[in-house]
Amino acid sequence: MQLRDTHVQRLKTEHFDVVIVGGGINGAASAAALAGKGVKVALIDRGDFSGETSQHSSNLVWGGIKYMESYDFALVRKLCKSRNHLIRSFPSTVQEIRFLTTVDKGFRHHPRTLWLGTWLYWLMGNAFTRLPRYLNPKGIKAREPIVDTGNAVGGFEYSDAYLHDNDARFVFNFVRTALDYGAAAANYVESRGASRQGGHWVVDGWDHQAQTSLRINASVLINASGPWVDDHNQRSGQVTEHHHAYSKGIHLIVPRLTDHHRVLAFFADDGRLFFAIPMGPRTCIGTTDTREQRPEVAVTDQDVSFVLDNINKRLTLERPLTRSDVIASRCGVRPLAVKASADGQRDFLQMSRKHAIDTSGEDRHISIFGGKLTDCVNVGEEIVAEVAALGVTIPDPDARWYGEPHADDRREFMHQARLLELDTMTPASSSEALSTRLWRRYGLSAFGMLDQIRRDRRQGELLIAGTEYLRCELEHAASKEMITRMDDFLRRRSKIALVVDHESLRDAPGLEEAARILFGDDAEQQLQEYFHTHRPAPRKLA
Repeated sequence: MQLRDTHVQRLKTEHFDVVIVGGGINGAASAAALAGKGVKVALIDRGDFSGETSQHSSNLVWGGIKYMESYDFALVRKLCKSRNHLIRSFPSTVQEIRFLTTVDKGFRHHPRTLWLGTWLYWLMGNAFTRLPRYLNPKGIKAREPIVDTGNAVGGFEYSDAYLHDNDARFVFNFVRTALDYGAAAANYVESRGASRQGGHWVVDGWDHQAQTSLRINASVLINASGPWVDDHNQRSGQVTEHHHAYSKGIHLIVPRLTDHHRVLAFFADDGRLFFAIPMGPRTCIGTTDTREQRPEVAVTDQDVSFVLDNINKRLTLERPLTRSDVIASRCGVRPLAVKASADGQRDFLQMSRKHAIDTSGEDRHISIFGGKLTDCVNVGEEIVAEVAALGVTIPDPDARWYGEPHADDRREFMHQARLLELDTMTPASSSEALSTRLWRRYGLSAFGMLDQIRRDRRQGELLIAGTEYLRCELEHAASKEMITRMDDFLRRRSKIALVVDHESLRDAPGLEEAARILFGDDAEQQLQEYFHTHRPAPRKLA
């Protein structure tokens, strides 16, 4: 963990222009934007980066079509433009995907009305994606035989986008970008509050790994604590215009339901959109929308029953899905930005994920409320503007801080991969060619992996059975990805824990070697702690 130790030492000894508390999508994008433009940045998170809300999304990058029903067209337009920009900027990672939506009898809108809405949605997105298409029940069945069309009156296809890798990986890449531009960042460093001293901020930090305290000094403090923004503001003496309401959402990961690469969309029993989303060898189904008073939540029996009941009603499977089919779950809260003066009368299910930024010029303090993955670049750019308004010099204001490397770099990588015959080494269990996956996940760092494989062909071998990870990827993760605990790798830098069931993972050949690469002499302890902490709950009969 040399990388982390180096950055913790920097946090203790340097003075920063900006310290960001919270390493979810808002904090990670803000850190990348500021560091990329030359600002001296510190980033901390009390757990791992993207360890809370940002690891529990649906992996969709979408324009918020559901907000059209509440006539929030300005938000839809903004999110569609953001989606398009992410597709252009991250073409290997953020990709267009078709949504096949089925509408049953008795729904509040006729499918043709909704189909016309998808045309408006398409136009609001600058006609960037493929055209929408209306489908009768027969057309739905022809495209996706597992959809139960017995009660359907029609449906439609339209396009949005999704993350090819998991959401937490996407977030971490912004953290890695910030590190590359000189930021100091450390996971498992908690802010227990902050105070103004001598004209600057002093964060009262706690290093959970070393079990020691530290003080972090900065001119500006950004509270990007996600669902805990209000808590941290209270500890730091900040009063803001906005605060958070909380909506719990869960997804269940089950065996792949269809080989067709599209999102199946329905309207659940409570009237909200409900999805079956491709996830490599698995399918992600959900979600729920339950109002909560606090952000600490867990999956309940009622949640699981709701998701399984709704999917089983809408698909004709060889046998209904039961609890025994659930490989993993995702559970978190959506932090919804609301004004402190709001009377709470707005329909909870219609509340949007739009972000809000509250700034105290006197205290040089910024709070980020709400937000979602789709809007991350906007958040980063807006935070740069807010920091500049607080008097911090932005050395390179026009620098681009996001996006994949240049297309010429990709062509050169693919050329070298062909000469190495890399794709002939693709494991039979892999869902795509090695060259494609390595470039998408690592960009320019993938050239170094080619060098490792040239020197030692074993570096191109599958290391952990049942996954897609090569030995050289583990070497890279150990040195570049600040993996502090086993869960950081299995759940966030990769999605192994989401697609491989608990018992298969425990017995997977190569897992112990992977742990040794990541943790050296602490490998056995890390594995024991992981499997003790992440023991699956007993499965009940459906």
